[in-house]
Amino acid sequence: MIAVRRLSATALLAHAAFCLPAACGAALAESPPPPAFNWAGLYLGASFGGGFPLHGGERLQAGSGFTSAAFDLFPSSITRPGLTVGAQAGYNWRSGPWVWGFETDFSLLDGRRAPAGVFAASPAYPAPPFFTLEAQSSANFFATIRGRAGFAYDRALLYLTGGVAAGGARGPSTLTVGGAQFGASWSQSSRLKYAVGAGFEYAFADSWSARAEYLFLSQSLNTQLFDDGAGSTYFSRIRNENHVLRFGLNYHFGEANEIPGAIQYGVAHRGNGAKEEGKEEQYSVHGQTTNVVQAYPRFRADYDGPNSFPSGGLANVGSTSNIFMGLRLWKGGAVYLNPEVDIGYGLANSVGAASYVNGAVAKVGRAAPYMRFQRYFLRQIIGLGGEERGRDPDEGSRSEVLESVQNQISGHVDKDRIVVTLGKFAVGDVFDDNVYAHDPTTGFMNFAFNTLGNFDYAADSWGYTHGLAVEWKQNWWTARGGVFQLSTIPNGEEIEPVLFRQYMGVSELEARYDLLGQPGAVKFLVYGNNGNLSKIADVVNVAFVTGQFPPSFDTARNRAVKFGGGINIKQQIMPNLGFFLRAGISDGRYETVDYTDIDRTLSFGLVGAGALWGRDDDEIGLAGALSGLHGDRVRYFALGGTSVYIGDGALSYGGEKNMEAYYKLGFGKNMDVTFDYQLLVNPAHNLARGPINVFGLRYRAAF
Repeated sequence: MIAVRRLSATALLAHAAFCLPAACGAALAESPPPPAFNWAGLYLGASFGGGFPLHGGERLQAGSGFTSAAFDLFPSSITRPGLTVGAQAGYNWRSGPWVWGFETDFSLLDGRRAPAGVFAASPAYPAPPFFTLEAQSSANFFATIRGRAGFAYDRALLYLTGGVAAGGARGPSTLTVGGAQFGASWSQSSRLKYAVGAGFEYAFADSWSARAEYLFLSQSLNTQLFDDGAGSTYFSRIRNENHVLRFGLNYHFGEANEIPGAIQYGVAHRGNGAKEEGKEEQYSVHGQTTNVVQAYPRFRADYDGPNSFPSGGLANVGSTSNIFMGLRLWKGGAVYLNPEVDIGYGLANSVGAASYVNGAVAKVGRAAPYMRFQRYFLRQIIGLGGEERGRDPDEGSRSEVLESVQNQISGHVDKDRIVVTLGKFAVGDVFDDNVYAHDPTTGFMNFAFNTLGNFDYAADSWGYTHGLAVEWKQNWWTARGGVFQLSTIPNGEEIEPVLFRQYMGVSELEARYDLLGQPGAVKFLVYGNNGNLSKIADVVNVAFVTGQFPPSFDTARNRAVKFGGGINIKQQIMPNLGFFLRAGISDGRYETVDYTDIDRTLSFGLVGAGALWGRDDDEIGLAGALSGLHGDRVRYFALGGTSVYIGDGALSYGGEKNMEAYYKLGFGKNMDVTFDYQLLVNPAHNLARGPINVFGLRYRAAF
């Protein structure tokens, strides 16, 4: 050690001798000057401008049930140039004069509206001379998530931008003509919605910039089908494209990402054994993309049904990409936004098994990428005292920690605290968590292992909803409660818009303990869904009375409350090896609301971290699950009924059994490849089909 110190001192003296003033001055002169403005870091802003539609007019084309195009209808167009106003958030990286990053925005677009009123028919129309059209529109907004790349000079930035867009669809509509009424659901489009353009931005102050931006906005070719229920149809195809010119103002939080004057806290260990102080972040920006390919070979099946895995074998690919942005607003308070881009399909388009095989990609599959804002919420942490927590053992399972992770801003929190979350998020972000089995993008992918299979929690078709959750965390226990909006119809894409018209209440009590010196926790959860639900016995009775088979839930929905609950255990066996168990039961007399077709469940498994065999970033897991149905549901499926994930057209009942094993090969903390195998015995609770061997490969990258 002494010799090393002497050598270091000698080297310093030699450097001082050779670095003469003139030489040092030349070296400094050769160093590039600091940029006039650092574009790196998070920014927020607002914009306004105008939108200029490319296509006007509309044509309702006569479809089946009509004899010629003479029956076509032409509602008067109200498409026109209009104002646009919105807000944006983004993050930049910088290398020399080059700047790149991403941006997401939401803007109102006033120029395109849905026609509504009484219109004159074409002179060629046989009769009558007038028709009425009433349409709900969501065409008057757009949202995007775009990449940006540009060149900075002095305080100016020129950039190109492009990415995926959303919006522009037409809502449910009604057409009345000749005494007949035609109804249409939301317009559909299988093509990519996108925005591309360029802009100029100038930093006029230390933290402020102004910009002008042009976008070509394509909200795709939207098709809407009108049906009178008697075999006659109209359909409309609208190409929704706009030139958008807008001006904006942005506030830049900077690359340093520290609260000025904040007291640093905690001590973190670097990989080389040195210590460094933690920091209190002003914002948090993370991203993740998850890509999954799954396939299975031919399997034994007496028959296939509408919601079956095709027995001849199949392969599908799906991808989900998310950005997680958070901004501290005040002490303990932060707001979060998660835009998401999805593409591809779950295996068999997300049907075939109650314990479905892929929770890592969106259930709503599409061939073209599409975007949604899946989460936007406010979280307030209220400290109650207790010692400072340096690290929460549940890191990685969406629990509150001091570190900067997805939807988490690093900073000091009291060990005892109350956490309030309000906005749009997933029920599983707060409830039924388990560090060993909860996140299908990093661990087990099967539904049976990432939450209670019978937990019929409120959600839209993507798994998110509007709600309020409160957590009270004390020394050895945590109490949680929440209320969340159900979907408008069970398993629907739309969240109930009226507060407490259809909702779920949920509560959970967690107790933490040590067993033989190893930490563990047990959670008890109960919930109730209050909404328009079908009692399955009534649905079956209606089918027999009317003679209409297969039975349908739509025939008997009334106000009802569905209850359920369960237990969730996690237990460390030794460092880097843990065990989980979940068991639950729900009221199977009622239809599935928003999750999956399971009334009773038991799941358990082991997870080992790669540190056990010298691979710190690897992980291995093995789990099994048993699930079953209430007798009324067995009758319903035996008569050919379908539900959220299952419906083979008939049923020889046997409880579904699942096994999953995976090995995750890590390439650092932010990239991994997982090899996954699942065995499905009695898929969809059906003895007449299976077993099915499902092979999967998952790739995940994050920053």
